[in-house]
Amino acid sequence: MFPKSISLITLGVGDLERSRRFYAALGWEAASAPEGVVFIQLAGQVLGLFPLGELAKDQGRPGAELGFGAMTLARNFASVAEVDAAFELALGAGASVVKRPEKVFWGGYSGYFADPDGHVWEVAMNPFWPLSPEGTLTLPEGPAG
Repeated sequence: MFPKSISLITLGVGDLERSRRFYAALGWEAASAPEGVVFIQLAGQVLGLFPLGELAKDQGRPGAELGFGAMTLARNFASVAEVDAAFELALGAGASVVKRPEKVFWGGYSGYFADPDGHVWEVAMNPFWPLSPEGTLTLPEGPAG
């Protein structure tokens, strides 16, 4: 069986120091930074920042052109005000606006920004998904549909 968890998310970045500064400005300080990589401890997982060319080599695809924006990383919050504050913090740290936070058709509130390398992040408040005190998410029980 393959465990239902993600232990490490690695983002390929164009400028490692710029990315480290961006995430530090969000309050996500590096927990470890051996030469050529940055690791940030999150709640139950780690975010890695790795130069694009080195990531392609590590994947066994040297010279591959790695893309951005085909997936979204998301952070849910307990309130609309927290979403707005997180969005503004990201912009102040150097993110670019993809979509400003707004009420959405499914009954929540969300917006999107891109980090300096174009990785897209969603900040959202979903009234149907309660968060733990640490901000982690467990889907409520119910029919799978």
